[in-house]
Amino acid sequence: MDSTVCNGIGQVRHDVSLLTDQDIYLFRQGTHCRLYQKLGAHPLNVGGIDGTYFAVWAPNADRVSVIGELNGWQTDIHELTHRLDESGIWEGFIPGAGTSALYKYHVRSRWNGYQADKGDPFACYSEVPPGTSSRIWQAHYAWQDADWMARRHSANGLDAPISIYEVHLGSWRRVPEEDNRSLGYREIAHALADHVRELGFTHVEILPVMEHPFYGSWGYQTVGYFAPTARYGTPEDFMYFVDYLHRNGIGVILDWVPSHFPGDGHGLAYFDGTHLYEHADRRKGFHPEWNSYIFNYGRHEVRSFLLSSALYWLDRYHLDGLRVDGVASMLYLDYARNAGEWIPNEHGGNENLDAIGFLRSLNEAVYRDHPDVHTIAEESTAWPMVSRPVYLGGLGFGMKWNMGWMHDTLSYFAHDPVYRKHHHDQLTFSLWYAFNENFVLPLSHDEVVYGKGSLLGKMPGDEWQKFANLRLLYGYMWAHPGKKLLFMGGELGQGSEWSHEASLDWHLLEQPRTQGLSRWLQDLNRCYREQPALYEIDFEANGFEWIGAHDWENSIISFLRRGRNPGEYLLVVCNFTPVARTNYRVGVPRGGWWREILNSDAERYGGGGWGNFGGLEAAPIPQHGRYHSLPLTVPPLGVVYLKLADG
Repeated sequence: MDSTVCNGIGQVRHDVSLLTDQDIYLFRQGTHCRLYQKLGAHPLNVGGIDGTYFAVWAPNADRVSVIGELNGWQTDIHELTHRLDESGIWEGFIPGAGTSALYKYHVRSRWNGYQADKGDPFACYSEVPPGTSSRIWQAHYAWQDADWMARRHSANGLDAPISIYEVHLGSWRRVPEEDNRSLGYREIAHALADHVRELGFTHVEILPVMEHPFYGSWGYQTVGYFAPTARYGTPEDFMYFVDYLHRNGIGVILDWVPSHFPGDGHGLAYFDGTHLYEHADRRKGFHPEWNSYIFNYGRHEVRSFLLSSALYWLDRYHLDGLRVDGVASMLYLDYARNAGEWIPNEHGGNENLDAIGFLRSLNEAVYRDHPDVHTIAEESTAWPMVSRPVYLGGLGFGMKWNMGWMHDTLSYFAHDPVYRKHHHDQLTFSLWYAFNENFVLPLSHDEVVYGKGSLLGKMPGDEWQKFANLRLLYGYMWAHPGKKLLFMGGELGQGSEWSHEASLDWHLLEQPRTQGLSRWLQDLNRCYREQPALYEIDFEANGFEWIGAHDWENSIISFLRRGRNPGEYLLVVCNFTPVARTNYRVGVPRGGWWREILNSDAERYGGGGWGNFGGLEAAPIPQHGRYHSLPLTVPPLGVVYLKLADG
């Protein structure tokens, strides 16, 4: 069939290419970090003729054609040509193929006659799910976040206050009068920025927005590694979202998933009739726990694909960091597998050497090109030096989620206070390893789903005790070494766990206890930003000092947080029982007036008002090995922060 009869779309031209010999070399070496500039669909003007250049990697195909709205989805009209350089790339320029048109690649394999219609792995925009087609697109956006970009090195620094509000865009706020629809990128930008600024968080972390076919996967079953999901708008709309938060002084971190991908027919799996992106052996290439495929990290072209995806979001969307999902599943060949279901590495061990190499290359590339952002590992084991530089033998991440702290802390708080003295080590153990990594303390979405209940629901006691426990949890968390992360809804004290199909329970803000909890988080974040002792040397042992770690009988701990300035420190005392402790003597490093700057039991937070009347004078009475001490009132299920008046 003559292609000229198809809506004015011309025949494929095979004399147009964006690829250079250097591109092919880097691609095959596994070090190309900007493949998105060369592969995929790129609107061009060639010799005065508008059209689109297409390029796709399918080395085991014997024919690849572009199908879509441009040719009535017919497979025999716009065939691409196979490059002769052994790259496995098919390419061609189609005159008249215009922006916004839907398309796919029809791939016919040289093996067993396999044929499939595949979405473009490098598509920057796709059809709104459940549609599965890619869309020709060229984003145009005038960024207005120059001020943020100029100063974000300090805002994102390891010595900066970083408190992160984790968000699932589709369920943060719905519009009930419009069939319960989710907000679009531009709508949520304004509402979210206002909310985050009011609460005082410094950053937002969004669950994966890369295109995904199953909404219930929350984005973790990614198909479009270069496309923000069309559910909430266009690529320009997502750019606006990031830009607007930046203009409001809020950093944006994106959840990114290089650990696995789904087997949907239009996706990466079995792309050209062979296991192209995944391992052919299911003992390496299939994830039994998530029913998904595992990337072949040893294949150079796959490494270039993933490196390019990571850099794409940082380059094009000005993101301030990537939280890398499922790192533990990448590091271990036997992850979620029984004996006999995995293949040891060449040394007989269970370490995935290819994945280790990829992660190191990823972090080197990110910090080389964007030294003012961070990669953050979700790594749930004791793998050493996750957040240490590659040149020292580490994996090279900037930070790592502290899953041990999270599990121990939530387990401790779940105990009735009468039994907490028997579990005191769950509070103190995290400080044994707190400085082995650059930790983020996460109370994430994973802790409030699948029957785990909400954070408030995990707390024992009556309603008053539940809210007091929750305020205590946050107060302890904000004082503990490490950056902070709280999933949306935690500020509301929701009684029900999170559902991706429903909005947060915003009506709770009308209730006094929720208002008090929200004010507590606002003041915690304000204090966190204002007090260098709480963040300046978060990742060094001299930023923390125990005062009393062993009062298990009263379930009380006390400690100092320190800043770089020798006189910059805060005293923190936590009481994990519902009994107020009066005249509780705590040793302090200096005499003088110690001002009570935060008290979770203050009436403005919904507490009972136990406290220290604004502060106390340290007396020359030895305690905890110090020459001075304070006779504190430590509120029930409460935490107090105190600071030397001239400190």
